[in-house]
Amino acid sequence: MSASFQATTPMDEAHNDFYGIPSNPLSIYHTGPRWPLPGPQAQRIPKETRPVYGHPISHVWRELGKKIYMYFDSIELKWTSIDPVRFAEVGKEPGPVFLWVGVLPDTLSSDHAKDVAAYCKEILVEYGFADVEIAFRESIYTRHVGSKHVGPKLLDHVHSSDPTVDLSIPFTPALSLQISPLAFPRIGGTGCLYLREGGQSERVFLLTARHIVFPPDKYPNDLYRLEKSQTRREIVHLGEGAFDKAFDAITRRIQYWDNIVNNYQATYTDLKSRVKGKNAETTSDEQALEESRLNLKWAEASRSTIVNFQRNINSSWRELNQRILGHVLYSPPISVVSIGDILFTEDWALIELNNQKFNWETFRGNVIHLGSKLEPAEFKRKIYPHALTQANFEYPKDHLMQLRDFVKYHEFSMLDASGDPCFIVIKNGATTGVTLGRISELESFVRQYNDYGIDMMSTEVAVHPYSHNDSAFSAGGDSGSVVVDANHRIIGMITGGANTQTESTDITYVTAYSILNERIKEAFPHSHLYPIPKAVPTGSPSKQKKKHTSSHK
Repeated sequence: MSASFQATTPMDEAHNDFYGIPSNPLSIYHTGPRWPLPGPQAQRIPKETRPVYGHPISHVWRELGKKIYMYFDSIELKWTSIDPVRFAEVGKEPGPVFLWVGVLPDTLSSDHAKDVAAYCKEILVEYGFADVEIAFRESIYTRHVGSKHVGPKLLDHVHSSDPTVDLSIPFTPALSLQISPLAFPRIGGTGCLYLREGGQSERVFLLTARHIVFPPDKYPNDLYRLEKSQTRREIVHLGEGAFDKAFDAITRRIQYWDNIVNNYQATYTDLKSRVKGKNAETTSDEQALEESRLNLKWAEASRSTIVNFQRNINSSWRELNQRILGHVLYSPPISVVSIGDILFTEDWALIELNNQKFNWETFRGNVIHLGSKLEPAEFKRKIYPHALTQANFEYPKDHLMQLRDFVKYHEFSMLDASGDPCFIVIKNGATTGVTLGRISELESFVRQYNDYGIDMMSTEVAVHPYSHNDSAFSAGGDSGSVVVDANHRIIGMITGGANTQTESTDITYVTAYSILNERIKEAFPHSHLYPIPKAVPTGSPSKQKKKHTSSHK
């Protein structure tokens, strides 16, 4: 058997091995060569996880993984996840494949971990994978929940030249929609996809995670199907925290424009005093004065637009009952379902939308707003590292990516046709906004606990952070977010992640939409993704003459 490392003292390998990974999980033990420690004055070198792709283990992973987690259960190991990964120092090539095992905090000693790892290595050797290593860290599985007047319709998307373009996004139907139960407005999550009931029905649904609309500590885990005699479980668009965050962003933007207007006003006043009384033929100052006047006019108009926007939001959106989006229609209990030889988490709910909250003539259906964190050129470079595929990718107009189809589960391992070592995906979540991540070819096995008792084991699609510098792919409040690829295809819905009881998530877990679609159709046989609408104009270009340019992030 290969050499191994055993963590023993504080601030040694235990705290160094996984430094840089979003939640900085504590290392308990790992097989393989010892990872070097930095010197007394040296900075620690951050690591990042990389998905496993193209390794022979993929052909037997489900069988092999099952043998390993059944062994863990037989010895009553409090494991939480088994993630096939590679580790890499930032900017360097990744090392060997590891089975990165999460265990509940304070339940596994390094001595016991050494014995468990030895048996796991025997299983790996039996399958011909002596080069695959084992690593244990402290980690938990968490669900990503952040802590009757109809009201106004959700806002239409505005043109990219509009001063409110990014400020208005939280108030539009764009994915991801930030939602909360009306009864618990401080608990937040994300709307995933719009569906039509189909058949003779005109009803429109919003898919999301059950644990958002029925927080597990507030409701029993029973099948919910709305009956006419029942009180509706209403859902609001923008819970208390989400609304405050969006409103505060508008306030900060007004303050920004106050400074711009004051600066332009001072410049205009100074130039005006210089020009006054001069000969009309001295045109340079007069030209500068006219340009300054136009700049001031543009800045005042921009500020005025944002001030009026905030007034509208304050008067029409401030109260929770003005933001009721719809009500929960159907939700099976959180459980594990078997499809073939694979166990999946069933954690979903359908919200019946209030038709009066939407302008259906301009509704764009399932579109993700790609945000303003990344310029289009940088986005293209990250999503498609190869120059050829960059040239073929057209960044969507006004940052709105129209979703067109979904990827079948068995096709995940065939997704990357461009030569990339793994498949890059996108999400826009209520908490972390737009992030990029990397899907692993190998699923993760996840054990969920309730008060330290075994609850259920499931197979999850694993998404790794894009890189160390890009931080976590998701965090609390991002549950329900749709995960997609650059080809406008739906991968699945975020339901949780692995971390160390922090907001940062090391590995994000996704339930494949192709599986969800099958389950939804059992209850609503004619349901389907909301159809792609005909071309809808996005507002109208602003007629204000733009002089000043700056980033408003």
